Amino acid sequence: MWQIASGTGLLPPDKLAAPDVILRSAWELAVTGELGPNLLVSLSRVASGLVIGIAVGVAAGLLAGLSRWGDDLLDPPVQMLRTLPHLGLVPLFILWFGIGETPKIALVALGVTFPLYLNVHGAIRGVDPKLLEATSVLGFNHAQRIRHVVLPATLPSLLIGLRQGLGVAWLSLIIGEQVNADAGIGYMINNAREFLRTDIIVVGLVIYAALGLLTDALVRLLERRTLRWRVNTKAA
Repeated sequence: MWQIASGTGLLPPDKLAAPDVILRSAWELAVTGELGPNLLVSLSRVASGLVIGIAVGVAAGLLAGLSRWGDDLLDPPVQMLRTLPHLGLVPLFILWFGIGETPKIALVALGVTFPLYLNVHGAIRGVDPKLLEATSVLGFNHAQRIRHVVLPATLPSLLIGLRQGLGVAWLSLIIGEQVNADAGIGYMINNAREFLRTDIIVVGLVIYAALGLLTDALVRLLERRTLRWRVNTKAA
């Protein structure tokens, strides 16, 4: 229907290009070498923001979850900050960090931090007290209790937080790359908008969606490998 509507003129190309035009444009972008460098730039931004977001989110979640003073000190401000729409912080990030790579990476990192913090913190607080009592009976010290009970119990929630964080990371990147960017998939989309190239815009959106699905699949694969005991439980 889409192809027919485009071929008969019911759907003008400046509104939405035909599927065959989009496929041809994707091929041309790949062959001419325009797509590869932009894709690498976008991947590097997400990777940098993801590493920072995971480090901050997991560290804060562990600190707040494992200690009462950490919970009192960290949880209230984090809960307050997470209610802010972080995409609305773009103007402030530009003022604070300029128009280079830093605000884009910071936007991704901020989007990743909160899902990881909430899942890690909630998982630690939800550890079965009977398990902790059992470790006391067995003579585990504090470090052993964390290593053998708390961290394994936290892992499923951490991976869920990672999947949520990745979704927010790609969303943050789309917004970040359309503001004062000179490379990346978002820049390519924004540049195509200036010339009414809806075919390139759709190609960019499809790439974003494909990258989101790919990274989610990688986390699910990691989940299956690290949580085999849970899979076995389901199978039983």
